[in-house]
Amino acid sequence: MAIEKVKTWLEQWDAADRVRELELSSATVELAAKALGCEEQRIAKTLSFEDEEGCILIVAAGDAKVNNGKFKARFGKKPKMLSHDQVEEKTGHGIGGVCPFAVKDGVKVYLDESLKRFVTVFPACGSSNSAIEVTLPELEQFSKALGWVDVCKIPEREQQ
Repeated sequence: MAIEKVKTWLEQWDAADRVRELELSSATVELAAKALGCEEQRIAKTLSFEDEEGCILIVAAGDAKVNNGKFKARFGKKPKMLSHDQVEEKTGHGIGGVCPFAVKDGVKVYLDESLKRFVTVFPACGSSNSAIEVTLPELEQFSKALGWVDVCKIPEREQQ
């Protein structure tokens, strides 16, 4: 199971025991926020995109949406999400449990600036009913992210 793989991965930082296995589904931002009792924007959703060598994962705030122009400017191509059938094969995690931890070789993980509004966020942990609360420095460390990117838009910013 992917959740066990994630727990093993997190052991290197003594964080495996912080993984929450929830009674309710956390497969979507809305469901995860309800299950965890937090605001939807604090759910750190992991979006998976096609890449030549594997895939690109963008971890973004729950209320953020990928901006095609920003993505293309940063990565040199239009964003194309992995198909339902490709997700587990390319990332190592199934739909609803995709996270930036214990991913397959060739997966590039980036963190979106939309997360920087929060002290802690809740990414999934490899299953559709799991999460862990992490600080942003922990998220950087645990995900071994290649860096921060600005490829999303946040609804509040759109209104300003």
